[in-house]
Amino acid sequence: MTHLTRRALLGTSGMAVAALGLPAPALARGVERTPPDLFIGTGGDGHTYPGPTMPFGMVQVGPDTDNVRWEACSGYHRTDTSIMGFSHTHLSGAGIGDLMDVLVVPTRGPVQLVPGPRDDPDKGYRQRFSDEHAQPGYYRVRLESGVLSELTAAERTGWQRHRFPQGPGHVLIDFWHMPPVQPPSYRLVRDASLAIAADGTITGSRHVYRWAKGRQIHFALRLSRTPDRVTFYVDDKPQPEGTRSVSGDKLKLALHYDDAGAAPILTRCGLSGVDVAGALANLDAEGRDWNFDARRRTASKAWDKALGSIRVAGGTPEQRTILSSAVYHAQLAPTLFSDVDGRYRGLDQQIHQLAGKDRAYSTYSLWDTYRTLHPLLTLIAPDRAAEFARDLLRQSVESRFGPPVWPLQGIETGTMIGWHAVAVLAEARAKGIEADYAAAWPAIRKRAFDPSTPDVASTRGRGDYGKLGYLPADRVDESVSRTQEYAYDDWAMAHLAEAAGAKDDAARLRRRSLNYRNVLDPKIRFARPRHADGSWIEPYDPIQIGHKVSEYRDYTEANGWQTTFLNQHDMYGQIAHFGGDAAFEAKLDALFSAPSTLPDNAPPDISGLVGQYAHGNEPDQHVAYLYAYVGAPWKTQAMVRRLLTEMYKADPDGVIGNDDCGQMSAWFVMSALGFYPVDPIEAAYVFGSPLFERAEVKLGGGRKLVVEAPGNRADTPYVAAVTWNGRPWTRSWISHREFAKGGTLRFTMSATPNRRFGQALADRPPSFGSTPA
Repeated sequence: MTHLTRRALLGTSGMAVAALGLPAPALARGVERTPPDLFIGTGGDGHTYPGPTMPFGMVQVGPDTDNVRWEACSGYHRTDTSIMGFSHTHLSGAGIGDLMDVLVVPTRGPVQLVPGPRDDPDKGYRQRFSDEHAQPGYYRVRLESGVLSELTAAERTGWQRHRFPQGPGHVLIDFWHMPPVQPPSYRLVRDASLAIAADGTITGSRHVYRWAKGRQIHFALRLSRTPDRVTFYVDDKPQPEGTRSVSGDKLKLALHYDDAGAAPILTRCGLSGVDVAGALANLDAEGRDWNFDARRRTASKAWDKALGSIRVAGGTPEQRTILSSAVYHAQLAPTLFSDVDGRYRGLDQQIHQLAGKDRAYSTYSLWDTYRTLHPLLTLIAPDRAAEFARDLLRQSVESRFGPPVWPLQGIETGTMIGWHAVAVLAEARAKGIEADYAAAWPAIRKRAFDPSTPDVASTRGRGDYGKLGYLPADRVDESVSRTQEYAYDDWAMAHLAEAAGAKDDAARLRRRSLNYRNVLDPKIRFARPRHADGSWIEPYDPIQIGHKVSEYRDYTEANGWQTTFLNQHDMYGQIAHFGGDAAFEAKLDALFSAPSTLPDNAPPDISGLVGQYAHGNEPDQHVAYLYAYVGAPWKTQAMVRRLLTEMYKADPDGVIGNDDCGQMSAWFVMSALGFYPVDPIEAAYVFGSPLFERAEVKLGGGRKLVVEAPGNRADTPYVAAVTWNGRPWTRSWISHREFAKGGTLRFTMSATPNRRFGQALADRPPSFGSTPA
């Protein structure tokens, strides 16, 4: 996440969260079929959008209410009162704005070429709106011009249907539209072209230099009705009558209809990251007719199947809405990026051809999503998870930077820290997903060991990391977080080296993955920056984000408190480093009970505080589960239930931080089911506190996981006992291998804790490949 504004901390009083009802047969008496609320996350700083798309689709056609404020990174904010138009690409929950390609503006009156300010829609083509409705695969709104606009989507094409009042009207295509940089400092759109063919097909291409600098987008758009006149604009200046194509940076096209209301005006727009020919092929492959309602039904059926992967019984309608919306948001990204013919633009900017039925993807928010989204998908969408693994392996080979960091439409943005594609790959390998891991090892090995491999912002300082065993705060920004996250990537790469048969590399990386300890001061039991000479920085205050040895922050979207628990893969090593079980448990207690004080320069990412724990951002999201490693899982149960009920609500402002391409939603889904992957590479799930009386999870291959918690209520957060397939289960965790077979996990819930459950060393979760027993 990258934020520019501060979000108020969520209060401590919250609703009880229970169960999800989806368009599927009832699981128990009284279960409702509760649809997701696509407006959850569109307010506050959730940064989601309500427009239609297909599961993991290339196109996200939807309304744009704002392209300037950080709060509207997705192009939409629920508090806005006017709509600019409907563009075809959007980011869901990301903390940086981009995309918003090919804006379509259906309206009446004089042609306006700029949207105008949000606070005065009459000064541009903005329109106030009413009667807004959104559901998976469909969006509808009435604009103040009288136009009724409807949207739906196929995988690579966006469909729009506009019903005008009688009389003249026009459709403006604004191909300049995008999230601008404020103030403008360079050309954001370059080498653009726009043309209309003899058959009326409109095509265009452009290079965009916003966040993913240099990304290419190409489109082909067809109209159900031939316009009476067309007017091209270059730099907002009308071009001579008869112009059929233009080039430049700032391009627009007005399509005029003398009687726009004579029949609905429909558009079908295909996209491609390759070329216009690809966009045309995608457009033709996904429908040559104008049956909007049939396309809408197809999208709805696809979402019924995707949302039906999890079905639950129990809870209230509001609580079911929260979960169903989270399941929806967890299946928006990564996004399809290969054309129907298998071509795609790689991170090397070359055009590649896929073999067989494989697909290429984009929009990998890996710093966020390796933690919970990808683990969730290995359960509810295993075939898709396998596609992602094969895709990331290809991208690791194609990119000159090695394993991806945050790739967007063929561009490595290098956003956040680390190179966490390796974590997704190592998890996939640990869970038995078949792929050619060895083929990508040479490219991954360069990132691991070769300091001459080019860096992006997220991978700086690898030379010092290799020589010193940590990153010095007087040389590298965010040194404490980088050291720990580089160590986790070492842990991941060790597993990939094993898959490639590189045993010596694997052993070296396992040893190096313990570097995280080098920024944990055992005397004060805090993550702490240190100088290149090895000395700890003085003075030290754990609430600060930097310590004035340079202009750098010491932590990534966190402070000393939150970064103290960043380690995921060597819990027993850190527990020993901090003085044993009792000391570590006390440190966790202190985290959750400390004053929620932050410095004035703290980023808004540090939100959703319980003490100094910050649920609104990713670095801490596994921490509530760490009590299980010291034999006190009852504390995990209490805290997880609290987070589930306080940090999410059925409201546009219902996500405490950015949804981050589904990561925040995935945390809710997995935690609400009753388990969580503290270290995804370990392929084990630590038990928390389930919210439902019953849940069914479709695992693929006809297998099913059933989670039962009979009589579960808001006042029964504690686990008294567990059975797995009818057998008593004393462990506070279960392996993915067990889950993947299918079966029934049954929790006996209680209003009081069972402090003996999970307390024995033999019952504690594995870490660094073993349990403490």
